Amino acid sequence: MSIQRVCIIGASGKLGRYMVEESLRRGYEVVAVCRERSVHKLDDVADRITIVPGATNDREVVRRAVAGCDSVLAVLVPWGVQQYSSGTAQAVLDHAEPGARLVFSCGWHITRDGLDRYSWRIRAAVAFGRLMKVTRLVEMEDQYEAARRIFASDRAWTLVRGSDLEEGESQGLPRWSEHVGDPVLESNLTRRVDFALFMVAALEDDTLVQQAPAIVGCRTPSALAHPAPVAS
Repeated sequence: MSIQRVCIIGASGKLGRYMVEESLRRGYEVVAVCRERSVHKLDDVADRITIVPGATNDREVVRRAVAGCDSVLAVLVPWGVQQYSSGTAQAVLDHAEPGARLVFSCGWHITRDGLDRYSWRIRAAVAFGRLMKVTRLVEMEDQYEAARRIFASDRAWTLVRGSDLEEGESQGLPRWSEHVGDPVLESNLTRRVDFALFMVAALEDDTLVQQAPAIVGCRTPSALAHPAPVAS
């Protein structure tokens, strides 16, 4: 699929900014959705993109933003208790153009088939996230609900599951595997800029349609210890 116009939902965040930059580098026309109080974070690229201010789970905002876009990149965040993740996902699924390529982001904690194997550190982090719901800052269950809705959709979606993230210069396109717990993913670390690179690259990768790849940095010890198979 040849991408021309991409809508990036959550464009002012750290991951979103990297996706904006990579999309522009590839020559895509960019429509960026972000909260009104965060619009200033896009000032340096404001003359090169279209900005639609508003909450990412506002269905009318999303409807206007995705109109005419052949692809959507959406950051699913477990913020607050206002269904940000599920609201964003459902709005995209409902309003994106027919045939549009949809790529969502989440963490390793999301599982599609229950075959992922989690370390005690990841399990502890998920338990803490659920506990944080009482503070009204985090709502992990809503991200699970968003994933369930995406998995049930017949749209051309991909749900990219990110490992722990760090800042730093790009190391290249991350490696991915179908299940957390696979040896290649053991290092559990990806550069945030490379997470964005994978998201944008997935738009034109038909092998990732209706897949939930779990990613890891391509220069991490586990990725280097388990080289990608050479295509015959």
